[in-house]
Amino acid sequence: MAAVAEARRDRRTGGGAAGPGAWFLVLPALIPILVLSVGPLLYGILLAFTDAQSGRAAPTTWTGVLNFRDLLHDTLFWESFRIGLVWAVGVTVPQFLLALGLALLLDQNLWFRPLARALAIVPWAMPEVVVGIMWRLVYNPDAGILNETLRHLGLGGGRDWLSGLATALPAVIVVGVWAGMPQTTVALLAGLQNTPRELHEAAAVDGAGAWRRFRTVTWPALRPVALAVTALNLIWNFNSFALVYVLTSGGPGGRTRLPMLFAYEEAFRYGQFGYAAAMGCVMVAVISVLLAVFLAGRLRGGEDA
Repeated sequence: MAAVAEARRDRRTGGGAAGPGAWFLVLPALIPILVLSVGPLLYGILLAFTDAQSGRAAPTTWTGVLNFRDLLHDTLFWESFRIGLVWAVGVTVPQFLLALGLALLLDQNLWFRPLARALAIVPWAMPEVVVGIMWRLVYNPDAGILNETLRHLGLGGGRDWLSGLATALPAVIVVGVWAGMPQTTVALLAGLQNTPRELHEAAAVDGAGAWRRFRTVTWPALRPVALAVTALNLIWNFNSFALVYVLTSGGPGGRTRLPMLFAYEEAFRYGQFGYAAAMGCVMVAVISVLLAVFLAGRLRGGEDA
């Protein structure tokens, strides 16, 4: 009877709503988010409506939507936006396909599987700056391992991959795929290991081949993980900065100038903080749209299921 009375009292008071003690426990996680994420985001949005510039003596005035109006006619920014989309898709698609193949391989009962799994995540453990420096050495036109290999194979060599107008973006995309593939592999491998083995065995008993088992058993179980990791990779790749900055700094001739690099140069090279903040707001809006489309697709898929 006492338990029944307590349950009724909880319903009258809001079903045991969180008290001050619960909020006190949440604060250590909530404060860093507010200070390091929400606060700078709101401040950046505020700057986008001003003419803020570098220098303590430079006055800051409210300009309304002037920055966004100028940005609408800034062909250089929209060209960098196009390059950013090409980069994001060009990295995400092969990254997923190669990671899927590697995850399927590492899911097999191979004698060297523990070593292979350890080696597969090595690029993930390396900072992007280190990855960029390492690949600059690989692409070095005089003594890089890529050109040396081409020379030994009689295929020429001596090409400056990161400075050529036609080769810079593809060369950087290769590095992006190599650097980001491990985290995709780990996510897909986790999804594969959660697939019941009994389903594969039953399909094999029914005479299904490897491709049919993948299409009817593996992929339906892996699809939610694949959709999530692909959406996140697309967003992360679109926001890339450090890797491309170390490799090419946006060159040659702006061929690898991603939107983040363009905003960085506008803010810290030319001191136009307000204009750079407007660029950031546009990029946040695009990312928000991508997230909304992804979530809508997931919800629609859940309803269909």
